[in-house]
Amino acid sequence: MKKSFLILVALFLFVSCKKETSTSTTPTSTTESNSAVPSDQDIVDTYTYLYGRYLVIQQENHDINVEKVGYNKIKYNPLGTAQFVNPNLDVAYLEAWIAVDATHAVILNVPKIEGRYYTAELLNGWGEVIVNINNRNFPKTPYGKFALVLKGTNPTIPADAVKIELPSEKAKMLARVELKGTPDIAQKLQRQFTFTVPDGIKIAPPLTIPEFTPKAPIGGEIFNNVAEVIASYPDVMPKAKEYQDKALAIEAYSKTDDKAKAHVDEIIKTKAIPAFLAGAKGFGTQKGGWSVSYVAGNFGDDILARDIINYGGLWANRKEEAVYFIGLIDSKGQPLTGDKVYEIKFPKEALPDTAVDGFWSTTVYSVPDYRVVDNKLKRYNLNNVSGLKKNADGSLSIWLGSSLPKGAIASNWLPTPAGKGFSINFRTYIPKKIVQDGKWFPAPIEPKN
Repeated sequence: MKKSFLILVALFLFVSCKKETSTSTTPTSTTESNSAVPSDQDIVDTYTYLYGRYLVIQQENHDINVEKVGYNKIKYNPLGTAQFVNPNLDVAYLEAWIAVDATHAVILNVPKIEGRYYTAELLNGWGEVIVNINNRNFPKTPYGKFALVLKGTNPTIPADAVKIELPSEKAKMLARVELKGTPDIAQKLQRQFTFTVPDGIKIAPPLTIPEFTPKAPIGGEIFNNVAEVIASYPDVMPKAKEYQDKALAIEAYSKTDDKAKAHVDEIIKTKAIPAFLAGAKGFGTQKGGWSVSYVAGNFGDDILARDIINYGGLWANRKEEAVYFIGLIDSKGQPLTGDKVYEIKFPKEALPDTAVDGFWSTTVYSVPDYRVVDNKLKRYNLNNVSGLKKNADGSLSIWLGSSLPKGAIASNWLPTPAGKGFSINFRTYIPKKIVQDGKWFPAPIEPKN
């Protein structure tokens, strides 16, 4: 589980986006790299490729250098808070940056949790899921000791620990424990996740990178230290080496003279960034105002999907754990705004409870920073334990509006920011196969005025 309408995303949540189209060949020598003018598409593609990693590096810098959380130290987020984009307020979060080396393992101690959803999600430096530790993936050892070790090494670990290999010296952990109407119990369980950390682990600091924001993405400086960025974390993307070779060639070209640098900067400014922002407005599979990605967590070669998820929904999980439906527009294709009222009406034969084996929730976020929207009710989300009331015909309506919509059931109202745009995230945890296969969508986001 920090960082438009542009609109969103979440951009979740989420994204079976447009695939890269570059077909140019990789330069075979430094001389050729310096002399060859890269195509505009190669510059766009390699920028898109690197941006996904930069977003994770930015988050690591924030956590370590701004929040000072340190490595191998668990941050138990207070209920209802999280310092990253698109947080889920239906769970107790705990997060950590894990660091190991060739001779030292870190032990994650997972408590026994029954009757509520939980998972300890481990992710790599590109925002890809390594593994989820929970009772579904480890049915014989759903709790206890898990030894996190550097891949290919054999440090001493407890005999009763489950060994989990990490692809590099660092990994991000984001664990979730479902509140399920009893937040006090969830919080106690949250605190029972602990680390056992040996002395002597060698930990490299986060890479130093230029500052950038959601409104002002990084520019041509993304090519200033390509080799260092590539070497900082292995990438499981099948076409990673192809993109990396092109990035090194573009860096070499941009450093030939001021004209070359200006050319790369101009293509990024006029083509790469606009292409990314345009992709964020509507991504993946779209229906009824919702956009959804089924590749979150494991992106294959979808560089744009990985960017969008890391930009608006960093630490998103695999579809087996969660499918995120992002509302950026209404069913008529118009941007969501707090100046309007919307109804999401689930027919009685397709209620959200029927789509999950875990739980579901829906939350309103501001754009472009994707934080929860403050309101007088302090009501930020609705879910399966919110006590929602059904309509007379057995259907279920969720209402969106800056004030209680006329004719709406008060308990089913989710406040939106008056006079401002917003996004909405509908989460399905342990979604059933019908959801994972794209055969179930939330009801359309219908404008009512």
